[in-house]
Amino acid sequence: MPVPHLTIALNGPIFELEKRILDAMPLIEHWLRKQWHEHAVPFYCSVDLRNSGFKLAPVDTNLFPGGFNNLNPTFIPLCVQAMMTAVEKICPDAHSILLIPENHTRNIFYLQNVAVLQSIMRQAGLDIRIGSLLPEITRPTPVALPNGDTLLLEPVQRRGNRLHTADFDPCAILLNNDLSGGVPEILQDLEQITIPPLYAGWATRRKSSHFNAYDSVAQAFAELIDIDPWLINPYFTSCGKVNFHEKEGEDCVAAAVDEILRDLQEKYTQYGVKEKPFVIVKADSGTYGMGIMSVKDGADVYKLNRKQRNKMATVKEGLFVRNVLVQEGVYTFESIHQAVAEPVIYMIDRYVVGGFYRVHTGRGIDENLNAPGMHFVPLAFDTTCVQPNPTARPDAVPNRFYAYGVIARLALLAAAIELDRYAKHPVLNTNA
Repeated sequence: MPVPHLTIALNGPIFELEKRILDAMPLIEHWLRKQWHEHAVPFYCSVDLRNSGFKLAPVDTNLFPGGFNNLNPTFIPLCVQAMMTAVEKICPDAHSILLIPENHTRNIFYLQNVAVLQSIMRQAGLDIRIGSLLPEITRPTPVALPNGDTLLLEPVQRRGNRLHTADFDPCAILLNNDLSGGVPEILQDLEQITIPPLYAGWATRRKSSHFNAYDSVAQAFAELIDIDPWLINPYFTSCGKVNFHEKEGEDCVAAAVDEILRDLQEKYTQYGVKEKPFVIVKADSGTYGMGIMSVKDGADVYKLNRKQRNKMATVKEGLFVRNVLVQEGVYTFESIHQAVAEPVIYMIDRYVVGGFYRVHTGRGIDENLNAPGMHFVPLAFDTTCVQPNPTARPDAVPNRFYAYGVIARLALLAAAIELDRYAKHPVLNTNA
């Protein structure tokens, strides 16, 4: 696989960061093992990272990953082994699982992800079927996939407090549906275990809550290996009561943008970074790259045209944006064939099982790459994120991937802490 290269000289803070991570590998792995004893690990997770050459940080964490089809097939045995551990830990008696996907019947790429996930679970010794929540799926419906395989979608039924299909009564429910539109009544109060729990969906989660948890994780990790936490942690804040159509909440957003820009400029000056700092404003819940904009001045918030306001006002499922995350923009200086790239790391339980590069030919180094209408080419990693080479340079591919795996696991730990908090104080909302 051609690996995206950093387009700036790798001899500054990020080189030192990768060197610290590599040198501290035994310490880091011991510390992480201790964390997994203290926190329940999410069932699976993907993390979007950005490598600016002077900073390496997560910018999004997804608890319902939808890109297993983009992983290197060579790593499927890793996925199967991790899946066995994940299932045994959460539901040791599980042998039959009903997978509930997103309602993306026309998105073949997503359905390929479901097929790979189903295959991984079958190889882990599980009887798994795909249950659709779509009302138009009234009978078992085969969907042909580009590779010649067929995915069978079955209508979901509910009897009492159990979910099943016509001839399949599973002992557990696996969600690959992020519940952006809220928790359907058919999924509430089930006696079967639901994985991940319902409060892991976007009906409950807030990105600001996740990054609040990550803030504490990054601080502890930075103390562990003696680095500036900013090198792995984006500044952020949040604003509520926002309505982009009615221009409500703009003052909060603009002020937050300017404050982060001031703090960023101090760091850029400290580290000799010549680029102009920028900020990402995005919906505080939801996914699929919707409701996101890049700004370089708080005044930009007031200057949105109608099309931009419409874009920022709604997200997946047509939900209105009421809360936004205002987050430090992290440049990506990785590129391949003149197209910008960012790594996406996949984990099952606490194990890194692979990753890929999201490559976008139509976006810039300071823009969101996970964008609707994107022309994106996934480049599967050709080596794992768990086998660094201590005799090679810190920026050698195995070592860079190990650093990616470490930072991704910090985001996984933050998600674990975040879900602990939701479990103790479950408050469902509908993105109000």
